[in-house]
Amino acid sequence: MQTQRYQSLDVFRGATVALMILVNNPGSWGHIFSPLEHASWHGCTPTDLVFPFFLFAVGNAMSFVMPKLEMGTAAQFWAKVVKRTLMIFGIGLFLNWSPFVKWSDGQLIFKVWENVRILGVLQRIALCYFFASVIIYYGKSRLGLFAGILILMIYWMLNILLGANGHPYSLSGFFGNSIDQSILGISHIYKGEGVPFDPEGLVSTFPAIVQIIFGYLVGEYIQMKGKNYEMLSQLLLTGVVLVLAGYIWDFSFPINKKIWTSSYVLYTTGLAMITLSMFIHLLEFKNTGGVWSKFFDVFGKNPLFIFVMSGFLPRVLALLRWVDHTDEKGEPIYTSALPWFYEHVCKNIASDLRIGSFVYALCFISFFALLAYLLDRKKIYIKV
Repeated sequence: MQTQRYQSLDVFRGATVALMILVNNPGSWGHIFSPLEHASWHGCTPTDLVFPFFLFAVGNAMSFVMPKLEMGTAAQFWAKVVKRTLMIFGIGLFLNWSPFVKWSDGQLIFKVWENVRILGVLQRIALCYFFASVIIYYGKSRLGLFAGILILMIYWMLNILLGANGHPYSLSGFFGNSIDQSILGISHIYKGEGVPFDPEGLVSTFPAIVQIIFGYLVGEYIQMKGKNYEMLSQLLLTGVVLVLAGYIWDFSFPINKKIWTSSYVLYTTGLAMITLSMFIHLLEFKNTGGVWSKFFDVFGKNPLFIFVMSGFLPRVLALLRWVDHTDEKGEPIYTSALPWFYEHVCKNIASDLRIGSFVYALCFISFFALLAYLLDRKKIYIKV
């Protein structure tokens, strides 16, 4: 098997990190272009592709690391995987709780543990990484593929059997919600849907594991076949087949990110393979990389650190606030650096407020692109 590093895989991973930051940081959540919004429930927007693409990229990276782990002992494997899982999960929990204080009635108070969300994006990555690593380490590729298919089928059956009669795939009918609430507690669950429901819940994490397994298998296949058009054509064709399979399954098991349906796994994995095929064609075969590929590549060099900082920095800056103006009753209206920048700079760019909100997001991601570039230039790579 060839062990040559593929620039296309690095750029693909970096692009997913960059897009995660972009869609998570609009100037105003009330003014977003529709492609940058998540589907309200069933369906899939471009934004809904970002997270599964990243998990797929985690699997790609694992295909380069796993052979080294297999050369060691089982104890060394478990030590490595458990340590990395706990660190990523812990960082995600830290991010949810940070900066540990908040403004309330004009004074800073501590954020109590009872109201901290336990799960999130990094926590899901950690759990998926752990289970996918164990499955691949002990089952190898063939049993890994079988396990992935089995997980998707079992998840479908559980939704049918345990979900609400007549609407098992609805917000109120999803069987996993009650399980998440009983294990995590309502106070520790995301409530952005208007009710306690966690889109990164424990139950819906299981089909997400398959995203990493499929990413691993694709990464292993690319290394095994090498840089040739047979590999590229088969990768592209398989991606198209998975997209069609996801569409067909959608008729009985709707494509849905928030409960991470099995059809969603096939559909997004297929699109990830098609996208990766395009990157391989452009970067490995045609050598058409340039500023655009370098932009995404630097994000892929420190993906976890850059993503964490993109969530941590705004929360810290929000603590440094001042009076912006007073309302009709003379009460002070406070602001901080980032909201001030949006309200007084970006918002005034155009009458369509979505444009200002998007410009803010572009400025935000440009700052972290500069940070990623400086880290890469100084050869600083922060890994877990």
